[in-house]
Amino acid sequence: MNVMRLLSISLAVALLAAAPSPRPSPSAAPKPRATPVRTPVTAPATPERRVATQHRVTVDGRSIPYTAVAGTIVLKDERGDAIASMFYTAYTENGANLDNRPVTFVYNGGPGSSSIWTRMGSIGPVRVETTNAAPTGPPPYRVVDNEYSLIDKSDLVFVDAVGTGFSRIVGKGKPSDFFGVDEDVKAFGQFIRRYVTENDRWNSPKFLLGESYGTTRSANLVDYLQTRGMYFNGVTLLSTVLDFDNIDFGGQGDLQYLAFFPTEAATAWYHHKAVDPGNNLAAFIQRARDFTSGPYVEALSKGDTLSATERASIAKTMHDFLGVSEAYILQSDLRVPPARFEKELLRDQAEQTGRLDSRFLGADLDVVGDSQDFDPADAAMSGAYTSAFNSY
Repeated sequence: MNVMRLLSISLAVALLAAAPSPRPSPSAAPKPRATPVRTPVTAPATPERRVATQHRVTVDGRSIPYTAVAGTIVLKDERGDAIASMFYTAYTENGANLDNRPVTFVYNGGPGSSSIWTRMGSIGPVRVETTNAAPTGPPPYRVVDNEYSLIDKSDLVFVDAVGTGFSRIVGKGKPSDFFGVDEDVKAFGQFIRRYVTENDRWNSPKFLLGESYGTTRSANLVDYLQTRGMYFNGVTLLSTVLDFDNIDFGGQGDLQYLAFFPTEAATAWYHHKAVDPGNNLAAFIQRARDFTSGPYVEALSKGDTLSATERASIAKTMHDFLGVSEAYILQSDLRVPPARFEKELLRDQAEQTGRLDSRFLGADLDVVGDSQDFDPADAAMSGAYTSAFNSY
């Protein structure tokens, strides 16, 4: 191809590209663009679930047929938007007259604990089988009938606080809606009203049963509900915490040391560290209580005016009950908090006692430390409870 021909072709292509497009026919004219309609995005509705199964348990010689319900109740804010889904397990006796049959709402504390411990380790109709006062081994685990259940006295509704167990923040909910004393009470209050209404329990005798921080919740919750028209027949406080100064061993006051002394003495008795313990635990504990309410409280109330002779005498008696050295007691100013006692009692054996259950022992991973490294009781059973509950 010669140069002149190539130039001719290039010029033709350029002219063709520069030529105006033919005018479109009226039928092909572009249509005006539609203005998009903005629709608000709404969160999908949170479903409420409910699964019921039938069972029977024997308590105190009586065979009790009951319905177990695992379910959720959705909490809503003032605008009607879902903010949380609260999980519960209810055990109700079949065929009972609801006007005469009590219903008890049960929860653990923490704050931050689900209701697994009261449900599967205390008063529910089934319990996790664990080794007594020793670590429970690896799987498989067993869930067995609980002959100590309170279902012979009351229907039981175990509730997981929002953020624990299977209870979740959903939709437009925020942590600040639930993680506070008043916010927590408001959530439980809405749950209980919904449960009572939907299960026809307004005329049933009603009770609250809380453990640890759950006792703090109960004290506020019963007031919250009664001022809104729902009266209660009673409140059970388990491992009571109504004044947090009583468990603050770095704060002011001596009541916490007095309150824990008999428990520390019982721990020393169990682990054969008490001096002259005798063979009767109840009698030994009564002696410890008598000392606590007499010479011990009098000594602490004297403060710096306590004489050296009196101080030495009190330290000697404390040593006899607690098993830790008199020197340690004197250096602790006659005040031995539980976390340090659990570490000190068996320090010479490189072991520490449990916090939730002081019969349990665990390896002391830091024998020169001042306080408990972990709770041997919790470590000994948590795996069994978690696995058994999820399997159940």
